[in-house]
Amino acid sequence: MEQDDRDRRERERERCHEVHPIGTIGTTGTTGPIDPIGPEYPAAVQTPPREGRLKIALMDAGIGLLAAAAAVRRLRPDADLVLSSDPDGMPWGPRSSQELTARALTVAEAAAVHRPDVLIVACNTASVHALPALRARLEPDLPVIGTVPAVKPAAAGGGPVAVWATPATTGSPYQRSLTEEFAADVNVTEVPCPGLADAVEHADDMAIGRAVAAAAERTPDGARAVVLGCTHYELIAERIRAALQRPGRPPLALYGTADAVAAQALRRIGHQPTPGTPDEGTLTVILSGREEELPPAARVYDEGRLLQAGRRGRDRLPLSSGGRP
Repeated sequence: MEQDDRDRRERERERCHEVHPIGTIGTTGTTGPIDPIGPEYPAAVQTPPREGRLKIALMDAGIGLLAAAAAVRRLRPDADLVLSSDPDGMPWGPRSSQELTARALTVAEAAAVHRPDVLIVACNTASVHALPALRARLEPDLPVIGTVPAVKPAAAGGGPVAVWATPATTGSPYQRSLTEEFAADVNVTEVPCPGLADAVEHADDMAIGRAVAAAAERTPDGARAVVLGCTHYELIAERIRAALQRPGRPPLALYGTADAVAAQALRRIGHQPTPGTPDEGTLTVILSGREEELPPAARVYDEGRLLQAGRRGRDRLPLSSGGRP
């Protein structure tokens, strides 16, 4: 039974390829190169490209999806984007696994109405708790890509490593299993960051400062790499770096998932990055089932402003059906 559980967890991790071909937020604050090879989906698993315009959907409880959405926009400026989030149900972290899964399914189905080619679950907590249910509901018609903490690539440098995450993810069996498998010989410190995701969600500058400072105090001075274990944190990567970098120390490596998950989504559906194409992709924003504009807090961040610069979505569909047509 124990071996069966380990095998099941390993199969699920292999489907969450974002653990492996990760980009590193480097010393300049930009996202570094993605492994051009990475673990590819076998040909039998890849979804053949559809005809017509490329459309990619992303989902999250809140605006943490902005980092991955901006990464998609940079790789495929011509892609139509559908961003589906759940501000009415925020935060998801304190909810039970059943409640979280139910809300995640509703948010995913609101995006699925727009018939995207692929759905990115741009939320660590939702990926940990709801990914199997999302795949059972939507695949194979709609491929689903998950996001999990980038423990493996961070640990490859030898450590010490700190993993910043929400209290709901910190200490979770899934995160612990990642550490045990990929960082067993590395000194890893789990750093809970209460209030940080919520502060980022509301663009509350003072609250962000307090939460970052508190998490920095809990981070060992010797940490050489920090895993950003919540997609919200990638929106403030430079503030986190500034709080952690010590004079005279080597540049700190921050590990996020945005570029890697964007590249993996394209691989999954058989498309190539074409960053030089004209920026003609549309943007459709769904907030708890309602089609609206990006919330004001999203436009505080560079990623939100990049997305807002694109055109509004053209496929204004009723979202009350709650299911995939």
